[in-house]
Amino acid sequence: MASMTIRNIDEQMKARLRVQAAKHGRSMEDEARDILRTALSTGSSRAATLVESIRSRVEPLGGVELQIAPREPMREPLTIEE
Repeated sequence: MASMTIRNIDEQMKARLRVQAAKHGRSMEDEARDILRTALSTGSSRAATLVESIRSRVEPLGGVELQIAPREPMREPLTIEE
């Protein structure tokens, strides 16, 4: 097994890791290992665009056909007279 040292972690992040580890009943090292394992076990972490990300969440739910309202002619612009 390889070992790794992570430097320059701010105190707030370290405290959050400590609390999360305590909630799960394990050491900070085990918690960090689990976080890394979970983060790296997923396929691609994010879709390339916001549209693809939204589509990936909504598409499995099925689609709906919406009727597009007909366009109306533009109104005449307002004129301001003095």
